Amino acid sequence: MASASSSTVVSDEQRAVLERWVGAQKTPQSVALRARIVLLAAEGEPNSQIARTLAVSRPTVILWRSRFAEGGTAALTETKPGRGRKPTIPAAKVKAIVQATTQTTPPGQTHWSCRTMAKAHGVSPATVQRIWDAHGLKPHRVRTFKLSNDPRFSEKLTDVVGLYLNPPEKAIVLCVDEKSQIQALDRTQPSLPMKKGRAGTMTHDYKRNGTTTLFAALDVLQGTVVGQCLPRHRHQEFLKFLRTLDREFPGQRELHLIVDNYRTHKHDNVDAWLAKHPRFHLHFIPTSSSWLNLVERWFRELTEKAIRRGVFHSVPDLIAAIEAFLAAHNNDPKPFVWTASVDSILAKVGRCKAVLETVH
Repeated sequence: MASASSSTVVSDEQRAVLERWVGAQKTPQSVALRARIVLLAAEGEPNSQIARTLAVSRPTVILWRSRFAEGGTAALTETKPGRGRKPTIPAAKVKAIVQATTQTTPPGQTHWSCRTMAKAHGVSPATVQRIWDAHGLKPHRVRTFKLSNDPRFSEKLTDVVGLYLNPPEKAIVLCVDEKSQIQALDRTQPSLPMKKGRAGTMTHDYKRNGTTTLFAALDVLQGTVVGQCLPRHRHQEFLKFLRTLDREFPGQRELHLIVDNYRTHKHDNVDAWLAKHPRFHLHFIPTSSSWLNLVERWFRELTEKAIRRGVFHSVPDLIAAIEAFLAAHNNDPKPFVWTASVDSILAKVGRCKAVLETVH
């Protein structure tokens, strides 16, 4: 056992570990305290002085000096069985709260809050929050999803993912879609600029000044986008955009277009045009699977960075903002890289279907 007169021997490697524990914010306080005891002991401080400096008892100092001498730094992180703070919430209560969170709802409400759950089970809201954190539960959050019922789901999925992971040689793969009914929204009052201690402001109400539809084609390999704003969303406008793509990608290179199942893409006039332009190939994603079209990811960036917080006095103002975002993106394009395999997607869909069948 360490005495008051002998110093604790600490190697350079052990000292580095102990000092890191003392300085790290996420180190448990009990471990940091033990590390301080050992570091002071290594400097030759007597046990009584270490106890006064760290506001602990002398037996505590002697205990952890002895533990360190026997087991090194690893011994400072161990807690003997039966010691430490005892759990104040019975395991049965924790299980009941978790089960209620995942399988029930409070009367007249769609989900539990910390306070409603605490009141129902006779514990504090902080206790409920700790239990939810420990089990990864977030009742206030919800994610949207929809499983495709397309009878050709696997076939279409394999086709599209194959274009992403193994595109045809000497061909261009384009993700094509339309973002329809983009509103030119003006605010009823001027916004206040951001300043120190205050976020920028925007009125909750607005004035509608018309809409436009953006036709866009994302080059999967390059990351560039061809975009065209048109007033309506019909097969006539889609044909006009196809002609634009024909000019943007001249020559005889094959163009493989990934599109959704909107009727505009399957109109007889569109089929007739495609028959006259055999280098164009349309690949349809499964129904209810917009996540499979990478241009949707670019649409989200457009919305977040150029439209949602914009103020547009007219449709031309809105179109100008969209075209400015397009130009800035194409000056420094960054492709979206698809990594999920067909097997991994089918496995995930299978798990989701199994859960739905269990629930219903």
